[in-house]
Amino acid sequence: MGVLAGLATGAALGILFAPDKGSETRKKIAKKGEDYFEEVKEKFSDLIDELSQKVESAKTKVEEATNETKS
Repeated sequence: MGVLAGLATGAALGILFAPDKGSETRKKIAKKGEDYFEEVKEKFSDLIDELSQKVESAKTKVEEATNETKS
């Protein structure tokens, strides 16, 4: 998250100091914000998928252990 915040800050400062019109600068900032939002959303989705896989794996191991103790 720190890296993303640093990238966002650097990109925003780079855009603000560019010699463009205000309207162009605002469009660029909005576009960068959307790009970063999508990137964070993808990373969050990947994290949720990874956690779901770990939960399923743990659930399977518990079921196997339970079946072993019943035998």
